[in-house]
Amino acid sequence: MAAASSAPCSCLLVAALMLFTMGAEAVTRQYQFDVQTTTVTRLCSTKSIVTVNGQYPGPTLFAREGDHVEVNVVNHSPYNMSIHWYVRLSHPGATHGIRQLRSGWADGPSYITQCPIQPGGSYVYRFTITGQRGTLWWHAHISWLRATVHGPMVILPPEGVGYPFPTPDGGEVPIMFGEWWKNDTEAVIAQALQTGGGPNISDAYTLNGLPGPLYNCSAQDTFRLKVKPGKTYMLRLINAALNDELFFSIANHTLTVVDVDALYVKPFTVETLIIAPGQTSNVLLTAKPAYPGASYYMLARPYTTTQGTFDNTTVAGVLEYDDPCPTSAGKTATTTVPIFSPTLPQINDTNAVSNFTAKLRSLASAEYPATVPQSVDHRFFFTVGLGTHPCAVNGTCQGPNGSRFAAAINNVSFVLPTTALLQSHFAGTSKGVYASNFPYYPLMPFNYTGTPPNNTNVMNGTKVLVLPYGADVELVMQDTSILGAESHPLHLHGFNFFVVGQGFGNFDPVNDPAMFNLYDPVERNTVGVPAGGWVAIRFHADNPGTCVVHALSPGGAHELGAENGVAGAGWQQS
Repeated sequence: MAAASSAPCSCLLVAALMLFTMGAEAVTRQYQFDVQTTTVTRLCSTKSIVTVNGQYPGPTLFAREGDHVEVNVVNHSPYNMSIHWYVRLSHPGATHGIRQLRSGWADGPSYITQCPIQPGGSYVYRFTITGQRGTLWWHAHISWLRATVHGPMVILPPEGVGYPFPTPDGGEVPIMFGEWWKNDTEAVIAQALQTGGGPNISDAYTLNGLPGPLYNCSAQDTFRLKVKPGKTYMLRLINAALNDELFFSIANHTLTVVDVDALYVKPFTVETLIIAPGQTSNVLLTAKPAYPGASYYMLARPYTTTQGTFDNTTVAGVLEYDDPCPTSAGKTATTTVPIFSPTLPQINDTNAVSNFTAKLRSLASAEYPATVPQSVDHRFFFTVGLGTHPCAVNGTCQGPNGSRFAAAINNVSFVLPTTALLQSHFAGTSKGVYASNFPYYPLMPFNYTGTPPNNTNVMNGTKVLVLPYGADVELVMQDTSILGAESHPLHLHGFNFFVVGQGFGNFDPVNDPAMFNLYDPVERNTVGVPAGGWVAIRFHADNPGTCVVHALSPGGAHELGAENGVAGAGWQQS
């Protein structure tokens, strides 16, 4: 393992376990990732960014469900580096009928499953993809380097297996949303951690790395999607933004959602969808039957309920049609067509978000069953939100009343260890690395979505729970209004979970579970905790290792993010 750096990364953790049976016909797909600095110009401003193979966004990884993947990451950058893969991992040595485990080392979070790759070092990630087919993504999992170090993962069904929906005849197109800062993002987060305030907001959103024509000096930096009349296309949507959930819509077109987080759903059609940081979705776009003589904006802008500052701008791409008669009468080489724009929901339209998420359902078919745990061995209740830390020098910090902002779970803000948690557990040296008094529930219950308590300070800690293999777990995550209600996207590493319930206000442990959907709830790896509400998930702990669950820097600029040592709690599997 590469030596650890002293620079903190972050998160809440949860450990779990994983088990898979793989077919002997699986192949090994090998990739080379050279992490390097690259000069890039956006918004008429040039800066050096960290990239993979000189690309922004990075290269697309292609694999079939069941394939083994090996990625050799060589770090030529001046920063420590690690890569997280949004996949359910199993060991690449699996053969038909034999279950193999122990691929937790490939998950990628720095100081959780591995020590980061130091400058000049390298590390080979090895894992097998199973139980997923669709769109995922990979990204740096240390500091804010994932702002530019990220790329798509396309997972096709096994050879000879089709989609459970009409196969797109026009093509499949990854569309990756991101954020762009004119300043160095490592300097942005370093300043925020030093001052205790929210980080400076981004200067633009991007679509496949391009800000688009609604930003100054960016008309030439526009993603354009060319389609043919009558054809159906699959758009593989990925939200790689650090801070914001995004509404997305294409003018005068509808989108049919068929997959989220690389798992099939019952198809449904919308004009606008919501996608949180870390989430993916495959949607079908059917082009108009005849050439319309027009182009159409593809727009994305944030959803937020925060009272703080945030990037309130809009990224645009353009949907263009192939003209079957480009030289017909009356047309010239300079003829332009009108361009139409969609109407997006208001920036704080929580009802639009709730209505969309309520439509998500697993297929729950014989071929793709929803294996929802019907009973539970362990229950957890996490409050998720912002609190404060005292300022090291009174009155000089930029958080509330001169304090520092701190994200917390059950009043604990995670402290990253200097020894990777999986390494310490494997070596039997966990004593002193993390505490075992894991907070199943808030130590001091309060009215979570009502009047905030007078004391907003949170404690620090590195707390880990060891789950028994095969346990069925229920986790309820409750937003708090301590420093304002916000939506919080939470990602669980290592495996998927079922979203069995959600609502607004305080979770009622007596009455709300009776309304849980245990038949066809959506299966995901990232879920948004509703602003001023709660969400309940269930999963089967069958993945040995240390798996982290953490916030993905939601909502407003107040949230410093999941990869910066500001939010925490955790579990581990023996």
